[in-house]
Amino acid sequence: MAMVGLFWIAEGDVYVGAKPSGLAAGVRLTPEGVMALGDKQSGLWLWEDVHALAARDVPVTSMKRRVGVLVDMALTLGLGGEDEAPTMTLRITAGEGDTDLTVYTAAASGYSQTEYDLSQSLLAHLTRGEATLRTTLAAMAEWGRRHEGGTPRLAEREELLRTWTES
Repeated sequence: MAMVGLFWIAEGDVYVGAKPSGLAAGVRLTPEGVMALGDKQSGLWLWEDVHALAARDVPVTSMKRRVGVLVDMALTLGLGGEDEAPTMTLRITAGEGDTDLTVYTAAASGYSQTEYDLSQSLLAHLTRGEATLRTTLAAMAEWGRRHEGGTPRLAEREELLRTWTES
């Protein structure tokens, strides 16, 4: 399993945000469409009906954000608070209008601006037609099946996102 930009790739499955467990909210990208997962959201949007995908409310790293995350962690641990993972929203624009789905982020302190931008480009790329999305999802899934050793370093993640956007 590995995080690459806003995506979590686990043994050939591609998720936006972290791979959900149990009843947690999440989104899986399948060859058939965009699948909402979790207790409070469900549904399948077929690719032929999806006009656009965009991630919103994404935590992007900055020095201020890094300091804030450390303070939040200290307060949470020190005061015995709940350790809630940050979320973001995936907006699906389809024939029936816009739908917002909740996903947990895979990067606790946020994503780099470049990863965020490349991930948004990749989400847009997936809606450019069946051949494009099948080729791109297949490349992402194949990388996930071959890859071992956790999340690659930032430069490799950015290069993977560029490669997948061009496939």
